[in-house]
Amino acid sequence: MAREYLKKATLTAQSGASDVHDLVQDILSDIEAGGDAKAMEYAAKFDKYDGNVMITAEEIAAATALVPQKLKDDIQFAHDNVKRFAEAQKATVSNFEYEIVPGLIAGQKAIPVDAAGCYVPGGRYSHIASAIMTVTTAKVAGCNHIAVASPPRPGVGVAPAIIYAAHICGADKIMAMGGVQGVAAMTFGLFGLPKANILVGPGNQFVAEAKRILFGRVGIDMIAGPTDSLILADKTADPHIVATDLVSQAEHGYNSPVWLVTDDRALAEDVMNRVPDLIADLPEVNRDNAAAAWRDYAEVILCADREEMAACSDDYAPEHLTVQAQDLPWWLDRLSCYGSLFLGEETTVSYGDKASGTNHVLPTSGAASYTGGLSVHKYMKIVTWQQATREGSKRVAEATARISRLEGMEGHARAADVRLAKYFPGENFDLTPDE
Repeated sequence: MAREYLKKATLTAQSGASDVHDLVQDILSDIEAGGDAKAMEYAAKFDKYDGNVMITAEEIAAATALVPQKLKDDIQFAHDNVKRFAEAQKATVSNFEYEIVPGLIAGQKAIPVDAAGCYVPGGRYSHIASAIMTVTTAKVAGCNHIAVASPPRPGVGVAPAIIYAAHICGADKIMAMGGVQGVAAMTFGLFGLPKANILVGPGNQFVAEAKRILFGRVGIDMIAGPTDSLILADKTADPHIVATDLVSQAEHGYNSPVWLVTDDRALAEDVMNRVPDLIADLPEVNRDNAAAAWRDYAEVILCADREEMAACSDDYAPEHLTVQAQDLPWWLDRLSCYGSLFLGEETTVSYGDKASGTNHVLPTSGAASYTGGLSVHKYMKIVTWQQATREGSKRVAEATARISRLEGMEGHARAADVRLAKYFPGENFDLTPDE
């Protein structure tokens, strides 16, 4: 059977997106030309904050004193989990050398980027987990300098829990500056920072556009849109847990899509009946976001069987993908397009968002069809090298000369010719390609 939409979205993640490119470009150009002073002007305008930009050791200590011990313990727990997972990821990439042909050795080397710039959203919420996810992985990768930019609250500054988390995870500098100006400061090396080689971390549309514009001058983790989540559920799933998980992700924002894909009509209808009451029970600020996201962006899709469910999921390529169905190994083997996968009722996207160890900076808006999320590998350059004996270079030089001439690149060919002439004088080589 064809997919049946029991609930169809009326909007998409791209609906109503305003063109912020010109505004962001102007701000970046102003700050690059005007340096620290111009960045401070924009901070006063947008952050409405006139305190220290670079948070001092004394301010870190004061912020630390304001964080309750239980929260410190939770932050440490999450940091330890993320660190362990990042260390295991790093271990999968190794330096090696390999003798391709006798006398010709090539190798791979993993080199961390020198300076990382981590953006940690503040605003209405303190995104403690984003500090943990971005800074910890950069530290494990071996970056020499890690800067954090986070928007301060007017008259208050950066949330103490963000300062504490960034500090214990290994940030070298923490900056009370948000938005485009914070991104610009890390990129252009303002306020005494080294110029960032890579920018990472989630942010609003202005931060995302700044990263888009700057990509090429610096590396970025990805260009992120609104967060999205998909649940695959069969008749064995608990409808209350499915509905709760959908609502938990819808509260991210008014335009955060959530999708349920199932082969059981009764489950789908039960979940759809439960969601409105679960949304109504949220605090007001969360309720408004979740209600709008469910009303305008959510979908419930009925499929014929699990194969059609899996195909539907791969088409959506969700940021977060949850499976609450029988035969979890089948799903793990079959599914191929997702940012992060959560198998079984015993785990949930919220775990990954906060404390389980996998990273929560993930591809959105279908980008999971071609990329994964932030990892220790994003901070590392995989480079290659080679070395040869004279005998080992002989056959390579002959092939290089002939291929180069066939391509019309005589200079390349002659770089091979001179080595053959020097290393093997008196030998005759046929360095003309067959046409």
